[in-house]
Amino acid sequence: MTIVLILVCLFALLLIGVPVAFALGGLGLGMLMLGGFSPLMAPQAVLSTLDGFILLAVPLFLLMSNVLLKGGVGRDLFAAVQAWVGHWPGGLAVATILSCGLFAAISGSSVATAATIGTVAIPEMVSRGYDKRFVYGLLAAGGTLGILIPPSIPMIVFGFVAEESVIALFLAGIGPGLLLVALFVAFAMLYARLSPAYTPVEKADMAQRLQSSVRALPSFALALLIVLGLYSGAFTPTEAAAVGFAAAILITVFWLRTLTWATFWEAVRESAITTTAILLIVAGAKVFGKAIALYRIPQDISAFIAANIDGPLVFILLVCVVLLVMGLVFEALSMILIMTPVLLPAAMSLGFDPIWFGIFMVIMVECALITPPVGLNLYVIQAVARVSLGEVARGVWPFLALMLLSVAILYIVPDLALYIPFKW
Repeated sequence: MTIVLILVCLFALLLIGVPVAFALGGLGLGMLMLGGFSPLMAPQAVLSTLDGFILLAVPLFLLMSNVLLKGGVGRDLFAAVQAWVGHWPGGLAVATILSCGLFAAISGSSVATAATIGTVAIPEMVSRGYDKRFVYGLLAAGGTLGILIPPSIPMIVFGFVAEESVIALFLAGIGPGLLLVALFVAFAMLYARLSPAYTPVEKADMAQRLQSSVRALPSFALALLIVLGLYSGAFTPTEAAAVGFAAAILITVFWLRTLTWATFWEAVRESAITTTAILLIVAGAKVFGKAIALYRIPQDISAFIAANIDGPLVFILLVCVVLLVMGLVFEALSMILIMTPVLLPAAMSLGFDPIWFGIFMVIMVECALITPPVGLNLYVIQAVARVSLGEVARGVWPFLALMLLSVAILYIVPDLALYIPFKW
């Protein structure tokens, strides 16, 4: 009953307009004081949180993705992929999904992925006669690959909260990420077969393919460098972010020559704003999590689940419903920060691997990115396409169903996430 009262108070604070970070931190502080605990635990929790070395990867990955965004890397990636697959059935849609997957492997940001590829792909697909709702839904959903295919900022935050290996989480995201890409591609090709009201793209000759591929080669190399560096143990996540940022500067300044001082400082400013918002939410959530732990709420929930939930499948279905409902109100990082301390102990008591559970949570958080009213990717595509939010939202439902299908496959085949980090 306590957790219900706490969540009601949290929702009430959010509904009256209190920012997420201050709602979490203020509620946690209030719980500490009402429970007879020292209020000095709050600043101690904040200090210990922001002192974490792993969190340094967040601003570095944001800087890297914003530099690539401002440098027009997405345009070259899309052109290269389109040259190879654009003539397939639904080729532009397939090229869009593959471009999202490739940019996701560099940026670690869903919003940056949706904005970068959307800016290029939306006008091209609409001009070729693709249904607009399909295009908007495709881009909003394709952007979510940015937080599943490593590197991923939500995975960094989950690893920090759960005290699990971020590299293991990154590697565990590869299989489900590729599965989601395959599901999206299959749906796009099926859609093209059933609704051929678009103009096919002419097959590019080998000279065009090579020319576009050479221009995009540094971007492919950067994605490979980050993934192989993390996989081999050559980089920690923070070091990978630093190397990626340096490589992004080299690519956009010396290879593409598209980054100017003005766009660079714009990228720095936007990264600083986003980093500040993320770290404030992390700090507030840490105070909230400290209070929850002192009230022994995770233990109570674990005991309740053990006594009342009949098996792992029912637990996972219940968590899916809870996270989908929370996704209507909370954005991605808030969901991870609030629910991980509550759900992870219960999941582990039922035998779920914490790395697997982290990937499961990230996929469910992806669903929150494309569900109204607070799905960030919906607003990104709305801004890029200059259309109503409702029109974008109506296009995402088939892709939301595919994401939930990927969760079901992940439950049936857990090695999809666990094979690479633990059994390769």
